[in-house]
Amino acid sequence: MSEVLRLQHASVQFGSHQALREVSLSIHAGERVALVGANGCGKSTLLRVAHGLLPLSQGQVTRASAVRQAMVFQRPHMLRTTALRGVALGIWLQGVPWRAALDQAMHAIAHVGLQDLAHRSARHLSGGQQQRLALARAWALQPQCLMLDEPTSSLDPHAKREVERLLHEWVQTTDLTLLFSSHNLGQVKRLATRVIYLEAGRVLADLPVADFFGQPLAHSHPEAHLFLKGELV
Repeated sequence: MSEVLRLQHASVQFGSHQALREVSLSIHAGERVALVGANGCGKSTLLRVAHGLLPLSQGQVTRASAVRQAMVFQRPHMLRTTALRGVALGIWLQGVPWRAALDQAMHAIAHVGLQDLAHRSARHLSGGQQQRLALARAWALQPQCLMLDEPTSSLDPHAKREVERLLHEWVQTTDLTLLFSSHNLGQVKRLATRVIYLEAGRVLADLPVADFFGQPLAHSHPEAHLFLKGELV
């Protein structure tokens, strides 16, 4: 599999706080990688570095130049316009004529089941609808690598299932590379092929999903073992 992303000794410093510490890892095409760990462990920082939203304090990040990326946030920003125009704007900024961008946007919105709300203000949609709209906005750009920061943590159970269903359908029907953070370990089991456990900005475990959840970790990865037992939150 071709390499999509590589971090080498990546560190990020915010004043006196070190958010990432000497992180080295590679993500390959088609992988579905979950970032797990307690609050403040560095998951969001790592995602923002990977997507190019944060500079490194030291180290190096390398992205495959031909790979299109998109990112969906826990609470996506909604523009002061309709759902349809908000999705079309991202397509138009890629150089697509406006009318064609509107057509593509409607197709993307229909894909997430929001076609009846296309002309409603995006800011007046429910939290679950906004998250689905954010997925449509990303899907419309046809990314090969999708990054998500806690994509369902603020949603009710029904909305969580809908978002997860869309993600599962997406990865099953394309060769999409997925890099996401989540506190929902059931979701990690269902969506991921690989799990990276972070603590205090360091990668302390990087394992196939079956090994992370199915193998004894007390001796090989004691911090991840405590996390899974619920002793680290």
